[in-house]
Amino acid sequence: MKIATRKNKGSCKMRIEGEMNIYAAQELKERLLDCLHNSPRLDLDLSKVSEIDTAGFQLLILAKREAGFLNKGFRILTHSEATSGMTGLLNMTEYFEKKDGAGNHPRSEKEREA
Repeated sequence: MKIATRKNKGSCKMRIEGEMNIYAAQELKERLLDCLHNSPRLDLDLSKVSEIDTAGFQLLILAKREAGFLNKGFRILTHSEATSGMTGLLNMTEYFEKKDGAGNHPRSEKEREA
């Protein structure tokens, strides 16, 4: 798994590539929480995630919930087929597609290309 983070005044944008699984969970958790604690908003680009297991999915839920507790923004900007499939399988699509304060919805990679 590769994680690229870019911080600016308004957000911390994180692009995750590769596998979001139990083997990468500790590093990903630390990076997600660091962004949330040090920026007003976390924007995730998941378009290059090739695989996600329940540990990776739990971290997405943790990040969204922690953002709410901290009164910070959280958005999934783009999904990969893997992350979109997992949210659908677990009936959590609506949970992650709720509009943020800016009215943004996450989009899948296929929707971006259309």
